[in-house]
Amino acid sequence: MTKHEQILQHILSLEVGSKISVRQIAKTLQVSEGTAYRAIKDAENQGIVSTIERVGTIRIEKKQKENIEKLTFAEVINIVDGQVLGGRNGLYKTLSKFVIGAMKAEAMMRYVEPENLLIVGNREQVHRLALEAGAAVLITGGFETNDEVKALADELELPIMSTSYDTFTVAAMINRAIYDQLIKKEILLVEDILIPFERTYLMTDAHTVEKWHELNKRTGHSRYPVIQESDRKLLGMVTAKDVMGVGLFTEIEKVMTRQPIAVTTKTSVASAAHRMVWEGIELLPVTDANRKLFGVISRQDVLKALQMIQRQPQVGETIEDLVTRHFEDISTPQEHAFRLEVTPQMTNHLGTVSYGVVTTVVTEAGSRVLKKYKKGDLVVENMTIFFIKPVQIDSEMRIYPKVLEVGRKFGKVDVEIYHENQIVGKAMLMAQLIDR
Repeated sequence: MTKHEQILQHILSLEVGSKISVRQIAKTLQVSEGTAYRAIKDAENQGIVSTIERVGTIRIEKKQKENIEKLTFAEVINIVDGQVLGGRNGLYKTLSKFVIGAMKAEAMMRYVEPENLLIVGNREQVHRLALEAGAAVLITGGFETNDEVKALADELELPIMSTSYDTFTVAAMINRAIYDQLIKKEILLVEDILIPFERTYLMTDAHTVEKWHELNKRTGHSRYPVIQESDRKLLGMVTAKDVMGVGLFTEIEKVMTRQPIAVTTKTSVASAAHRMVWEGIELLPVTDANRKLFGVISRQDVLKALQMIQRQPQVGETIEDLVTRHFEDISTPQEHAFRLEVTPQMTNHLGTVSYGVVTTVVTEAGSRVLKKYKKGDLVVENMTIFFIKPVQIDSEMRIYPKVLEVGRKFGKVDVEIYHENQIVGKAMLMAQLIDR
């Protein structure tokens, strides 16, 4: 086990709510402060610790993906750029909903329940009542509370926090954060589809080519990752092409492809698909930052996942969803055509359609017309756009994609964008086609 892994194991063994520091980890495990710092940052990326300004780094409960739309009080502090007045030991707890205190205390308390976050101004009686009801408190407007309430927060281990923002702004910021989490929830990651290490057919640096033939006969597969037996570190990949015409007792290290392309568990499936198509890879190893093998994903797994994503209902809406929702197909038997009205969300600060939206429009038009020629998914490889004239808010654009060439693996589309019968943009799009 590496020092990095030892530090992560140590952090996982700590109680939720424990405070962590680089110096403390370095002293306890007798490692350098640089190694401790990198491990703590890795732990933060994995969601098992959280760093809060003016508080420090604390061990938190790792959230499951299905519960990702819930925030911890530690995350709320970072979102609203606040400070902790009391109840630091409860920062790792998760809030189920937030309540805005804009009524009399008696009426307000009917809505306050345990695991809530009450957003309220400088009303010390309400602060105390909320804590007694099991809810945390966020005080807006930069106000504080009295020492008695702070002591109660420490005793109940419920955070009481303060921020300089007003109540409306705070509510909007938290709502935006939850909405962003919902969008992240919809993004399928490699960790959701990988074949775990325990079920992965693989070879080690001690094996010979004979082992490849044995696995090939048993599984029918032709590609296997090669790992270092001692620590599961990925050394290479071996394929049928590598062992062709090679003696059975040749060491596998001599024929394998070294430093193979790999992805991590947090890589999106879409990104993995792009790499597999671009590089012509059928099997991708999945590793951590130290190249330790976690499992593999196959081209077939990725295609199934991409098809599943298309059938899933969406909860959070991205800019791309906004554009494609307004995309109307007005094609005729003679030509492909689409219509789009420029809404306020699609414009830049000058009130004209943004470059990002135009890129999405070209991609969507090209994708739709290519799918009429060939079923399956595609990955955009290259796009050249010429912006000729700006298009202002509330205008209608017409998009005319023309397929120039469709092969077995590639498609080429010319796209013209018109406004009031004048050309305002032109693009050339090339995409790689993924057969289902």
